[in-house]
Amino acid sequence: MEAATTGPAPTGRPPDRHDEEAAVTTTGTVRYWAAAKAAAGTAEEPYAAATLAEALDAARTAHAANPEFARVLLRCSFLVDGDPVGTRDHGAVPLAEGGTVEVLPPFAGG
Repeated sequence: MEAATTGPAPTGRPPDRHDEEAAVTTTGTVRYWAAAKAAAGTAEEPYAAATLAEALDAARTAHAANPEFARVLLRCSFLVDGDPVGTRDHGAVPLAEGGTVEVLPPFAGG
């Protein structure tokens, strides 16, 4: 009698980090403010990513036709579900299902 298996069919290779990340991809909203909003051409858009780094990479790709967008992102601060990201590695910042990423460029005067 053949043993029952669960999960995906074996691929003949060990799982890698990409496989793990694909399993935890979440969806939510990226909100752009001020210069980031102008560069993106929209106030918000959805994300499908496991980490902040993945969400930002996808946004850069989606807005590749506007090089100003990538330049603005370099100067931005980020909030993930209201918490400042600060200097943390964006690849180490997980995103929650239904979460919100706020993209905040520097503001004059404050």
